[in-house]
Amino acid sequence: MPDTPPSRPRFQPLMIPATDPKLAKFKPPHPGTQHEVLRQEGLRIERNIAVPMRDGVKILIDLYLPDNRSEADKVPAIIGWSPYGKHNLSDSLWPAADVQPGWISKYTAFEAPDPSYWCPRGYAVVFPDPRGTWYSEGDFHHAGAQEGDDVYDLIEWLAVQPWCNGKVGMSGVSYLAAAQYQVAPLHPPHLAAINPWEAFSDWYREFGYHGGMRDTGFVPRAGLGLRYGTNLVEDTIQSMIDHPLWDEYWESKVQDLAGIECPAFFVASWSDQGFHTRGTLEAYKAARSPDKFLLVHGQKKWKHYYDPPNVELLRAFFDQYLRGEGKASDDWPKVRIEVRERAHVGHWRDELEWPLARTVYTPFHLDARDLALSPAPVGEEGEASYDPNADDGRACFDMKFEHDTELTGHMKLKLWVETDAGNDMDLFVAIQKLDRDGNVVPFVFYAICDDGPAALGWLRASHRALDEEKSTPWQPIHPHTHEDPLEPGVTVPVEIEIWPSSTLFRAGESLRVQVQGQDVYGDLPGGPSSMRHEELRNVGRHIIRTGGRLDSHLLAPVIPSEEQTQ
Repeated sequence: MPDTPPSRPRFQPLMIPATDPKLAKFKPPHPGTQHEVLRQEGLRIERNIAVPMRDGVKILIDLYLPDNRSEADKVPAIIGWSPYGKHNLSDSLWPAADVQPGWISKYTAFEAPDPSYWCPRGYAVVFPDPRGTWYSEGDFHHAGAQEGDDVYDLIEWLAVQPWCNGKVGMSGVSYLAAAQYQVAPLHPPHLAAINPWEAFSDWYREFGYHGGMRDTGFVPRAGLGLRYGTNLVEDTIQSMIDHPLWDEYWESKVQDLAGIECPAFFVASWSDQGFHTRGTLEAYKAARSPDKFLLVHGQKKWKHYYDPPNVELLRAFFDQYLRGEGKASDDWPKVRIEVRERAHVGHWRDELEWPLARTVYTPFHLDARDLALSPAPVGEEGEASYDPNADDGRACFDMKFEHDTELTGHMKLKLWVETDAGNDMDLFVAIQKLDRDGNVVPFVFYAICDDGPAALGWLRASHRALDEEKSTPWQPIHPHTHEDPLEPGVTVPVEIEIWPSSTLFRAGESLRVQVQGQDVYGDLPGGPSSMRHEELRNVGRHIIRTGGRLDSHLLAPVIPSEEQTQ
């Protein structure tokens, strides 16, 4: 094992016995742990290589190399770090994901690079079973310091193998991207480039709790898939239940995003509202890599990752930083975004930074008297109310644009609210676009839906305290360290972060702000579950007050047109 930095102090999470891998549901049968070398379809596949970590624990990896490689031909390695099983291979995904036949081979691990593409082009691909997962030794720690150290150790082990050119990269979606946030700030000497393709980076605000409300949909179901092993695994589900406020448990999951300094190609999407959108963009903003690039799309994430032109784009990046071939990034914009008009319709534009420096943050004022949004302040006070527990309980505020208007960036919804009973309110916000006939315009949502929102936001009113140091006028940050109960009949201000988005409204189309007391979008059809929030605190009626001194408003990121900037 090459020299490694000393292990860092770490929080001891709640651990439980792992589930026998033989009982794994919705996975291919496990092929066993015997070491073997296979030659298939131009690949040299070495299964179940035992790699030692710094403390002596050994993890099992599968290594894919080009079969026609000479001993003198050194290649870089790409790691797809995932707990879902290195044997969990498939040439297809859920039909609604729109990953087309032929885009990936039967050797592709879930959300990972396809060895059949990368190996013939001069790369090795590595799929590990992390510590404590499946049949790797040790106990499984879901993110945090232990996992970051293990990724570091694998990188450095790979770099000194006789087939490796000394350069290691990482790529993949979701968990495979979040692992990159953990290890890049540790600066492994041989980590040459990373490619986080959509991943949350704030465990509390983007994964466990949205606006202080626990996710009861995705996390519990996904957590069950992280329990396969032979020793102990971290009980992520129960830990989140036991830690409803920000504390040392959540601190243990914090990544030093500002410590990312290696070349980095970040890919984010506007469509992963409630999961990866915010985190990828926050990671890009914080990273200090001199060579960092951002691509933000509005499409389905797995389709976008495996779409052949995008794979070629990633290859140009890795060819430069892992193989030393070409300088593709010299011609790349620092930021490229897709400005959406509706699902699968939009246009691409190159930018210099994120958020866009020319943004004009513009308040659109809520007027409860006629359920409208107004570009001018509303002088007269009004109120709108709804039953938060009713299926049709909501308040919608609309504004029609007279001219084409682009909203790209962070939004904030400031509301003056009260409840007539109970001591809390759960607030769910959707930003929607209406066509000229008043119909809601659909956008791609999550990884498999075509009928989602433009953007989403959440806040439990008792979590309304602001982190004054971290907040900006357009992005409120809540510490979530304590609760401030409401008093019935007492109006309080709340500031709700709306996750970033990019939407073009044509003249005659409308912006809608929808506020309600439960999820705006429920379970997803025909595929993986979405986030849900079912442990709600709504009692009585929700009241939104507007106008005069109670200036409820949406602060929107208006991007001036070319004519306006000339």
